[in-house]
Amino acid sequence: MFNLLLTLLTLVLVGYRVDSTVNNVTEQRKHRRFEMKLPFEIIRSGESAKTAGETKNVSSAGVLFTSETSIQVGAPIEYVITFPKAAGSRFEVRLRCVGTVLREDTESKFAATLERYEFVRGR
Repeated sequence: MFNLLLTLLTLVLVGYRVDSTVNNVTEQRKHRRFEMKLPFEIIRSGESAKTAGETKNVSSAGVLFTSETSIQVGAPIEYVITFPKAAGSRFEVRLRCVGTVLREDTESKFAATLERYEFVRGR
C-alpha cells in the first residue's frame, strides 16, 4: 500500500513545473513549491462544519490554498488534500495534515505550514 501511495504522489508531481525565476526575481524559499490545484478541505477542531477550498501550490513545508471562509492567521489548522485516483485504484488518496496558518495573501487565499501528516483512505 505504501509503495502505491509513493508511486501516486510521484505521478502527480511529475508534470508539474516550478519556475525558480519569476519576473527576473530569483526564488529564495527553502522548499521547492509545486503548482497543484487539488481539492482541499479544512477541518477545524471544535467545529462541526468543514470548509472546502483548493490548493494553489504545495511544498514539503506548507501549502497555499483558497478557502470559502476567512481563517485567523496564527490559528492551528487541520486540513485534507485529495489526490486523484491512480489507474486501477478503487480509492483516492487523501493526505491529512496539521499545521498553522501563516498569512492571508489576498482575500480567500491563505498559507499554512505542514507540520505533521498521514495518508488516509479516500471515500
